[in-house]
Amino acid sequence: MITPYLFLVAALGFLVLFTYVPVVNMFWYSVTDWDGLSPSRQFVGLGNYVEIFTRPELFGVLKVSLYYIGASVVQILLALYFATVLSFNTRFRNLFKGIIFFPYLVNGVAIGMIFLFFFQPGGTLDSALNAVGLGGAQQQWLGDPGVVNYSLAGTSIWRYLGLNFVLFLGAIQSIPAHLYEAAELDGATRWDEFRHIILPGIRPIVGLSFILAISGSLSVFEIPFIMTGGANESETFVIQTVDMAFKYYKVGLASAMAVVLLVIILLVTWLQRRVAPDEKVNLS
Repeated sequence: MITPYLFLVAALGFLVLFTYVPVVNMFWYSVTDWDGLSPSRQFVGLGNYVEIFTRPELFGVLKVSLYYIGASVVQILLALYFATVLSFNTRFRNLFKGIIFFPYLVNGVAIGMIFLFFFQPGGTLDSALNAVGLGGAQQQWLGDPGVVNYSLAGTSIWRYLGLNFVLFLGAIQSIPAHLYEAAELDGATRWDEFRHIILPGIRPIVGLSFILAISGSLSVFEIPFIMTGGANESETFVIQTVDMAFKYYKVGLASAMAVVLLVIILLVTWLQRRVAPDEKVNLS
């Protein structure tokens, strides 16, 4: 009887050691003034949280997340479109599946470096615009505060499109084939099949994708940190938190910021589940 549980010991041990213990430590650090180096930590209670909510500039960077939320909506729509098209008999569909999913397999640092060259002045994008006679549309893609967040959000679409695509594709292919056959016999178009069969059938996955998109948009870090370091008004809340801890040596305050971000994400997720709960759809 105990044998199956023994196989879980190592996995649970790593989960506790590398997930729950750091989270508990983060809550403890958030009520201290620890600088990350000193062996002593002075308890300050809710002082760090008071500082966060009395410094509007700490929350001002959350507006940058709006660009990524907008990009996530575009990304979900594109993933849903490609998953729907490629779930039917389409020429070279396996090739297209690989092309769409491949960027998600590439390391985030490598993607950041690739798009640094792509967006740099005289880089790939500018050369492509010149080649098609649109040289006048060239911008300081990463240097102009009015453009940089669109560039970074566009990069995130390219990178994470494959994840949602695979989720949607798997959900669509799990829908019983006889439903499509019955719909075709009734003269339904592809749009009718999508609206009345596919969309209701994958509604839980769509809801999950929106939850992941919003939480990811609020905690975006990798791409803007590599490509701009938060310069030109592209700083995100997580970049600000990391700088607070490792640049200004205010680990206590940074931990409090991380706790606040965690609470915001949990609250947004809860509200989303309340506003748009998953409904069980019987497609059998």
